[in-house]
Amino acid sequence: MENESVPLVFGTDGWRDVIAERFTFDNLRLAAAAYAEHLLERAASGPVLVGYDTRFMGRQFALAVAGVLRGAGLEALVSADYLPTPALSFAVSHYGASGGVMLTASHNPPQYSGFKLKGSYGGTATDDIYRDVARRVANVAARGAAGGAALPADSTGQAAVGEFDVREAYYAALSRLVDLELLRQADATLVHDPMGGAGAGWLKGFANATGALKVEETRGRPDPEFHGVNPEPIPANLQPTSELMTGPPDRSPVTPRPGSGPLFAVATDGDADRLGVVLPGGAYFNSHQIFAVLLDHLARSDAALGQDSRTVVKTFTVSRIIERLASDRGLAVEETPVGFKHIVEALLTGRALIGGEESGGIGVGRHLPERDGIANALLLLEAVVTAGEPLAEIFARLERETGWRHAYDRRDLVLQDDGTKERLLEELADPPGTIGGWRVLSVEDRDGVKLNLAEEGEASATAWLLFRASGTEPVLRLYCEAPDAASVSRILAAAEAFVLAA
Repeated sequence: MENESVPLVFGTDGWRDVIAERFTFDNLRLAAAAYAEHLLERAASGPVLVGYDTRFMGRQFALAVAGVLRGAGLEALVSADYLPTPALSFAVSHYGASGGVMLTASHNPPQYSGFKLKGSYGGTATDDIYRDVARRVANVAARGAAGGAALPADSTGQAAVGEFDVREAYYAALSRLVDLELLRQADATLVHDPMGGAGAGWLKGFANATGALKVEETRGRPDPEFHGVNPEPIPANLQPTSELMTGPPDRSPVTPRPGSGPLFAVATDGDADRLGVVLPGGAYFNSHQIFAVLLDHLARSDAALGQDSRTVVKTFTVSRIIERLASDRGLAVEETPVGFKHIVEALLTGRALIGGEESGGIGVGRHLPERDGIANALLLLEAVVTAGEPLAEIFARLERETGWRHAYDRRDLVLQDDGTKERLLEELADPPGTIGGWRVLSVEDRDGVKLNLAEEGEASATAWLLFRASGTEPVLRLYCEAPDAASVSRILAAAEAFVLAA
């Protein structure tokens, strides 16, 4: 078994590696065997659903996983075609499955693939599930190294594996989530950029099936190379979408009205569980802003629907405007480490109205315990139509209401895997007194090291800087929020200089 001396590393949402280096059929079968053991010990009774995105060898990898699951005595079904991660999560719940496997590396570069797990409840696997499967991977590999039977044989053969197609049922669930008649009356148009990933055709298909909106698709051809970019919906990867939204003038409405062109563009990542937005004129509307608008909209609409979810869940990397907005709406706030698996636990209890992370993944309590970029695109449209204001104006109003000014950026520094990241984080427990001309008021260490910052002469923090090691890449991430873009740039530059000098 190749690379057996190096364990498979499970990060914030599963295992990811470079295809043909560490992401091989042998290692994938190890992970599938460990997951089969996990399910069998819990007396799993329903089928296990296996999905895949548009990356290289996706269907072949899915069939290999299904073969191991079948060999272990479990029923396994493979998606009829590529599908978004949230559609797989919905399918697990819809079909009463024991769990699910999604072959995707999400937003990672094209050379990666990954192994995500879904709980029987139809959502992101919890931390407990991932820990148990990771432990079992090592045990399965050890048995193989000792000459034992590491992998169950597939007694039925891959050709016998059944398929599932959840598109129609998933569209029905989305139709229950939003007010279709309201959207039809608005006669609104969106642009969708699936970046060549698993969202290709899904939002447009919903629009065509319901007649509730119009969708113009760009980079809609499925592509394992993601049309030459990493499939992460951030400004650096969205230039074609930004150019499309820039002009001509009749494509840039200031209010939602019939025939006025796209209200905004949505971009979904490689497996369509995350969302980015480009506004008319080409400006980027980031994940924190999306979260704030959805929180405001859901706090109003769920109250009108008689929903009783009173908690907002945010990861450590999310804007503080979420905390202030939740407080203004009488909602509690829970903060978690990075990783949607932490948020899903609150969604499963029913207490969470919404939960989200900095990377654009947002889950809605009355939908799925899962991130869903397609559902969130529809909810954003509903928010704009309901408010009668463009997204930018809605967010500006929320800034005024909360008294929190928001600008944000993130830098990813590739460092040698020699302990530098860990040493830096230890040193930051006793940080410098200032950074980028801002005073360090306090330190938090929930996930990485966050420095709360104040301008000279100010008593309270109006900015923060976070140093955090990636769980899936040899990267140290620097996150910063401050009142304006110039301050964010200055703080990040100082932080990068601090890291490189260490």
